[in-house]
Amino acid sequence: MLTIWGRRTSYNVQKVLWLADELGLDYRHRPAGGDAGGLDDEAFLAMNPNGRIPVIRDGETVVWETHAILRYLAAEHGDSAFLRTTPAEQSAVDRWLDWSLSELEPAFFTGVFWGFYRTPAAQRDAKAIERALMKCDRLYRILDRQLVTRPFLSGEALGVADIPAGTTLYRYFELEIPRPRLPNVEAWYRRLQERLAYRNHVMRPFAELYGRLAY
Repeated sequence: MLTIWGRRTSYNVQKVLWLADELGLDYRHRPAGGDAGGLDDEAFLAMNPNGRIPVIRDGETVVWETHAILRYLAAEHGDSAFLRTTPAEQSAVDRWLDWSLSELEPAFFTGVFWGFYRTPAAQRDAKAIERALMKCDRLYRILDRQLVTRPFLSGEALGVADIPAGTTLYRYFELEIPRPRLPNVEAWYRRLQERLAYRNHVMRPFAELYGRLAY
């Protein structure tokens, strides 16, 4: 039995839960972090010495770090849509996983979602938020160009490459922020919204996080 630890409002936990459902896995979800606490418990730290979510246990295997978990689940449980068979094909997936982690997520989640939405109005750095929005514009335009010739970032079908960047879209389009015209990203977002796993795990209200730095 696969067990997934984390809080459902966590963007990184949402990635893992979404993929687990797309793979049709039987799993238990155990709340951890935020109001659920537990990250400092000895048993949790034995699994992840960093005391952070998400964490999974699959039989005797424990994995932490979100994108390591995504790669593990795809390799261990995925079919051809999620597990590439050659290093060249896998590199196409890994590029987008790493790009999302190093480029898109710092710009959107750190710069905009944390800097604007989760920071109390009196503490916001307007210039930093503006810079982050400009970087988001550039990065989402990159995605828009990639999606001109394919319905998903992974190609003709949903794959692991879609998970990190796709998980940003619900919050990106729900926030009251300026956005460029992104017809291909918007079409991709509509396709993701048709998927039950995406609606269940990513399209979750996040109003409780407004102006809340500590969670």
